[in-house]
Amino acid sequence: MTATTPQQAREATNKHYELPPELFALYLDRRLKYSAGLYPDEHTDLDTAQTNKLHFVARQLGLKGGERLLDVGCGWGSLILFMAQEYGCRTTGVTPSGPQAEYIRARAAEAGVAELITLVPGSFTDVEPAGRFDAVTMLGSIVHMPDRTEVLRKVRGLLRRNGSLYVSESCFRDHETYREFSRRPGTVHVTEDIFGFADMVPASVLLEALESAGFSLTGLTDLTAHYHRTIEQWEERVHAARDRVEQVAPGMSEPLIRYLQTANAGWGYTTKHYALTAVKSRMGPTEAP
Repeated sequence: MTATTPQQAREATNKHYELPPELFALYLDRRLKYSAGLYPDEHTDLDTAQTNKLHFVARQLGLKGGERLLDVGCGWGSLILFMAQEYGCRTTGVTPSGPQAEYIRARAAEAGVAELITLVPGSFTDVEPAGRFDAVTMLGSIVHMPDRTEVLRKVRGLLRRNGSLYVSESCFRDHETYREFSRRPGTVHVTEDIFGFADMVPASVLLEALESAGFSLTGLTDLTAHYHRTIEQWEERVHAARDRVEQVAPGMSEPLIRYLQTANAGWGYTTKHYALTAVKSRMGPTEAP
């Protein structure tokens, strides 16, 4: 693992997300949502699956409308734009990527929700003040952060009392599998060659970090099969647009296809993908009732 500090991990990971949005538009859905969709049946297309997933996240968080929501690692803004448009949420997205921030601002203006969208460039450690948010989401972002417990403590401090957290993450099945496969060439290609830094720990490690940070777990959903289908559709789209991929990002088609194939080969065997929900329902040692 090449990154040992939050700054190193952020700089390494950001290289992937500095790639042009035109590349991601070639294989992601129309919202450029870069995480698992939700497939009720085999006929569901990628755009519908990603819309299903965003509604699922809203349900898991218990959103009713108008909440203050923070998305840590907001990607191309699919979640914050959706929650602002569909639920009237006042959303804040954190991204270290200049191209992502520029893209999100343009989409927010087009959708007429610019007043509901706030962007924090760089690290979410700069987000203030404490107790500001009703809900926080982390879709595939905590894997890029070396100190999970410290990150979650910071997140907890940003939530109001009884605020909710949604985390979805890819994990190794158990500690033995992590020890055996985390440094294999295929895994390293994904975690370092593609993402710069990522550490797919077992789900038990995430649960321990949540509890250590003071959260109470409220739910765990296995989304492994849904992510498998999502990546199948991404790969299909890369193959169909391979020439265009090379025009937008020369030399990227082969490592991108390899990344998608490697990720999909491990689902259910070495890796799983879970959605975890938690609530800030307990007082910390320095918090007043």
